[in-house]
Amino acid sequence: MPLSFPRPNGAKFLLLSVLIIVLDQITKYLCVFNIPYNTRGIEVLPFFNIIHVYNYGAAFSMFASWDGAQRILLSAIAIIMAAIFTVVLLRTKQEQKWHCLSYALFIGGAIGNLIDRLIHGYVIDFLLFYLQDESGRITWAYPAFNVADIAVCCGAALLVILAIFHKDQDKTQASV
Repeated sequence: MPLSFPRPNGAKFLLLSVLIIVLDQITKYLCVFNIPYNTRGIEVLPFFNIIHVYNYGAAFSMFASWDGAQRILLSAIAIIMAAIFTVVLLRTKQEQKWHCLSYALFIGGAIGNLIDRLIHGYVIDFLLFYLQDESGRITWAYPAFNVADIAVCCGAALLVILAIFHKDQDKTQASV
């Protein structure tokens, strides 16, 4: 009977997910213990501050006004999505590096924010981009976010790009 080895899959990309989770939690820890809550924080650039705020909802504070139900709903969604993406990642050939990368980014980001939600009941956000007038008054601000949010957004954007590219590739192959 010949030896059979398991097909190489995207499992090694789970290390990236772990690194994202660790980086996310370390940066949030540094924020909590070094920046007073709900202040202008530390100005890094004239349009970028490191602040310390809590997000009780989802992206852009959606569902934040719900009476605690959002914590259960958003936690359940994060657990289900992270599990689905983990299964998909483990079934993806490692040669499909971009797909594996997108899944790993999403998994790391989802779990990073899930940890906050389960421990605190909210997500710690600390990166704030904004515009201000000559007097220093903020005239526009993008909602504060964190490392996990960046990972989820990059993973999702990459998946969309891959879906579009793959669709075009299928059409090209079909016409040949």
